[in-house]
Amino acid sequence: MFLVLNGPNLNRLGLREPGVYGAQTLEDLERQCEAWGAELGVAVTCRQSNFEGQLLEWIHEAQEQGFTGIVINPGALTHYSYALRDAISGQPLPVVEVHISNVDAREEFRHKSVTAAVCRGKISGLGFTGYRLAMDYLAEVLSPETGE
Repeated sequence: MFLVLNGPNLNRLGLREPGVYGAQTLEDLERQCEAWGAELGVAVTCRQSNFEGQLLEWIHEAQEQGFTGIVINPGALTHYSYALRDAISGQPLPVVEVHISNVDAREEFRHKSVTAAVCRGKISGLGFTGYRLAMDYLAEVLSPETGE
């Protein structure tokens, strides 16, 4: 079971900077993630919060709630939230960081991620497809053949 977390302002997808993030909404993204999970034979739960503390709580509780992997788009928290970094590193589940836009082609402050170093990997600039690739990766590393 995968947990897909979206951070601040991602509830504004489709409205906020459609030239950067596209015209699809968070609801569209969540439906796609659930459908991709079904293709992989994995249940997917999607959550979004504009509050750092709520994201921390969800990460802290993920393993106890039966999740086996986390896909996270921390939004702007990517660049400065050491609390989020510590929450990710302080729990045992594999985590993949995803960004819809190519953060390295944007403003300078977006080039630094404090969370990526404690994630298994980072996918950036591939739109919603990045979430699919993150889930594909988690399904592969968590398969019985890999022994994880």
